[in-house]
Amino acid sequence: MSIINLQPERVFHYFEQISNIPRGSGNEKAVSDYCVATAKALGLSTFQDESNNVVIRKPATPGYENAPGVIIQGHLDMVCEKNNKTEHDFKTDGIKLVVDGDWLKADGTTLGGDDGIAVAMGFALMEAKDIEHPALECLFTTDEEVGMGGAKNFDASVLQGKRLINLDSEDEGIFVVSCCGGAKATIAVPGEWESVPEGLTAVRIKIRGLLGGHSGTDINLQRANANKLMGRVLRQIAKTFYFRLESINGGLMDNAITRECDAVIYTAEEDFEELEDMCGQFQSIFNNEYSGSEDGIFVIAEKADNTENRVLKAENAQNVIYVLNLIPYGVERISLEINGLVESSNNIGVVKTTADGIELTSAVRSSVATVKYDILERLSMIAEVAGGSLTIKSEYPGWEYKKDSKLREVCVEAYKEMFGKEPQIEAIHAGLECGLLSSKAPDIDMISIGPEMHDVHTPAEKISIASVGRTWDYLKFVLKKLK
Repeated sequence: MSIINLQPERVFHYFEQISNIPRGSGNEKAVSDYCVATAKALGLSTFQDESNNVVIRKPATPGYENAPGVIIQGHLDMVCEKNNKTEHDFKTDGIKLVVDGDWLKADGTTLGGDDGIAVAMGFALMEAKDIEHPALECLFTTDEEVGMGGAKNFDASVLQGKRLINLDSEDEGIFVVSCCGGAKATIAVPGEWESVPEGLTAVRIKIRGLLGGHSGTDINLQRANANKLMGRVLRQIAKTFYFRLESINGGLMDNAITRECDAVIYTAEEDFEELEDMCGQFQSIFNNEYSGSEDGIFVIAEKADNTENRVLKAENAQNVIYVLNLIPYGVERISLEINGLVESSNNIGVVKTTADGIELTSAVRSSVATVKYDILERLSMIAEVAGGSLTIKSEYPGWEYKKDSKLREVCVEAYKEMFGKEPQIEAIHAGLECGLLSSKAPDIDMISIGPEMHDVHTPAEKISIASVGRTWDYLKFVLKKLK
């Protein structure tokens, strides 16, 4: 449906435009080209690098020529998650938008408000003729959701502005001034395949109904992870029945708490009813354990067809089950310096069966670099014990709190003047590109803000329409005061 009638109209116009363009991580060329073409149509100078990062420049309005320039920053890519029954190809299909009262959602998929709203606001600013502001630059990066590859490859020396407003935060009225560092860690457990022993029946074990969420900002909610639950179920099955493992697959992104996981096993026909009953018992156990954080967990056993008719060797399957259970999940440490802040965590976001065995990918996060490396070292030892290997990719630094920030002072005063109350100043347990950009350009003053968004990185993702309007008005007010 069209959302063109929503206010602020130009912000939602551009949001709808980019929502029509597939832009999952690694597939941002089309949306990057759209940004370049749109900027040129507006008569603005633009720069596109080999990583498809885009910089767009707009001169200062009269009276602001001598003010330090402002960079509006966000990322072009989005997390691609969908409900199991939703028919959607993120490589070719645009996002189907749904208005539900004050909430803008998608039809069975992630919305891409994270971080499409930054791009939309950036273009609305770039085309506006009635907003007072210093010289503006929009910096739209790529590959943020899978390791911040765009920001890593970006040459920050091309930036002219000295103040940066990142629009990748999800809580209105909360100003983020520091974030953790992280890395993607993949344990590869090797596997050899053999034919299914005679007399065994294929059974699919399914974990369903989990809420999922962002592996950084939602990790403190102690939601269940479908991959970890499957590990427990398979361990008990292995202790109770003779069975063989064909495959296990759960999750699409390491930075999303896994909502669904499937395992295909082979077991004796006469054991099926008892196995089905065991899954029912686990369903009750899990719902009891997570009664304060989940709405309803399902553990389902059903006869399977369309199987590969091959199984892992028994030793390989045992190693997979051990690794799945031993990999840490959830909060590792709470900060001793900032009250309530998660300091360190791990999320086993993706388990995937490959031609060579099983791969298990985690998002490691910590605001203390040495603790991050300790978690990575533990994952390395787990891999070694299982005869596997650990690969570390997409490592990124944290963003340290800056004691003296003129930008923060102006933003706080503007918020108090506009809304009559103090904003919250926070550090977050999630990775923001401010960490990488500040390491490349330490003299740029930075802050991160954004409108109210819930359930990002899940098909339940939604953004408050009214909050977008307030954030837009506030952003314009801040630019006016940055003289």
